[in-house]
Amino acid sequence: MTYEGLGTRALDYFPCRYGASKLLFRGPRRSLETAYCAFIGGTETYGKFIASPFPSIVERDIGMPCINLGFPNAGIDVFLHDPFVPVAALGAQVSVVQVMGAQNMSNRFYSVHPRRNDRFVKASQMMQAVYGDVDFTEYHFTKHMIRALMALSADRFSCVRRELQQAWQARMALLLSKLGGKIILLWFARHSPDEDRSCTTGDPMFVTRKMIETLRPHVADIVEVVASPAAQAQGTRGMVFAQMEAPAAGHIMGPAAHGEAADAVSRSLARLL
Repeated sequence: MTYEGLGTRALDYFPCRYGASKLLFRGPRRSLETAYCAFIGGTETYGKFIASPFPSIVERDIGMPCINLGFPNAGIDVFLHDPFVPVAALGAQVSVVQVMGAQNMSNRFYSVHPRRNDRFVKASQMMQAVYGDVDFTEYHFTKHMIRALMALSADRFSCVRRELQQAWQARMALLLSKLGGKIILLWFARHSPDEDRSCTTGDPMFVTRKMIETLRPHVADIVEVVASPAAQAQGTRGMVFAQMEAPAAGHIMGPAAHGEAADAVSRSLARLL
């Protein structure tokens, strides 16, 4: 494993704001006055620890500005309620929307922070009824809570998982209809949506191929990118992070995987532009 920076320098994400949005997106800031493509998604789209994430590579490939509207640890909610993202998507030639996990959004069992969707806020009365033996004040992040609840009782968690999956499908359909225009739905992960772990520990959590296929009427194309074994074997090579950030970087796909995603997205864009 190699480190670049080790605290001596940090990767400059050129954070910027657009319109009335309260979110800090990755820059450099792009103009909306000329033709552009918009990229909407979570940590992978933002390109945490990645000098040239796949939206930047696509921009070079197609010769058209690409606005990076990725937001670290984002769920559907943050984009659904943002005042700028739908405006940017509607004005884009094509929008690329990353498939995000189902755990980072408010639902009938628990609520999350409106912008930092990975932050657990409160368990509902329904959740407390199902898990009366759990002290939810111990949890601050959705993934930590989810894994603890699954370990405690798989049977009890089945109703939570079913709620998350149903809410994800409805919320994604709503988001896509709100964005409008031509949309590419992008699956970018270490595994395919057919694998069982997509419902347990793998990101995007709880999202299956069947769920994705229900969204096909809302999009122009669905692009599936599973990082190759060679790309995954690169580990954190080429990533930029401080030593204390090494554990977090180890869970994120590296530059080689981003290159594979960019190739697939660029091919789809060539058919749609």
